Formats: sequence, C-alpha cells, structure tokens
Amino acid sequence: MSENKEYISRNDSEGSINISEEVIGIIALEAMSEVEGYGGACAALGKEIAEFLGKKSAFKGIRVSLAEGDVAIDAYVNVRYGFSVTKTAKDIQEAIYKAVSDMTGIQAKAVNVHVNGIVFDKAKPQQA
Repeated sequence: MSENKEYISRNDSEGSINISEEVIGIIALEAMSEVEGYGGACAALGKEIAEFLGKKSAFKGIRVSLAEGDVAIDAYVNVRYGFSVTKTAKDIQEAIYKAVSDMTGIQAKAVNVHVNGIVFDKAKPQQA
C-alpha cells in the first residue's frame, strides 16, 4: 500500500480488504455528478494548498476524512442557476451516502455538502 494514502480496513477470517480514501472520493464525485442541478465541483482551500505542495488528488471537490474507523465526506459544489440550492444539496448528500454504501459497504458517518456558488448555463448563440 502507498505510504501517503489512508485506508479503511476490514478484517475477517479470509484476510483483509483495504479501501483507500481516494476510492471513496472518486465514488462520491461520480455520484454527485449525476444529480440534477449539480453545477460542478469546487476545490476546497485545504485541497488547493495540498495540490500546491505536490499532493495531487483525483477527486477535486471532495474531502474524505478517516478517524477511528469512521468516514466523513465533505463535498464542495456549485449549483446550476434555476435549481433549488437546498434540494440539490440534499440530493447530492443522499447520492453520495448511497453510492459509497452500495459500492464499498461503508456507512459514512457524515456527508457534508458545501455550496460554494451558482453557475449559469452558457448562452446559446442567436441565429440570424
């Protein structure tokens, strides 16, 4: 296993299963991208600093925290203009909970959705 990654480990009589925080982050990113009203991920300030210092992340806009076997996920998103901010955030939260649970068997202790902005669809060019 990589020395810079954190893993959630499950041990049983047949051995162990180790799932990295990056896997959980990628699952969460894909789940929220399928929610209607989702306008894209935003980088969290801590992630930007980490990337500047050389720690790259495959899941911009997601922060996965592992502590004493518990998983907390923070999603930093934009919402598309015209969609309910609270409904879209709740839908993103539920999509992440479900996807992480279904794909890994891990129940996240918390999924926090941070709406950082509103994005507008690009205007369609007018025809002459």
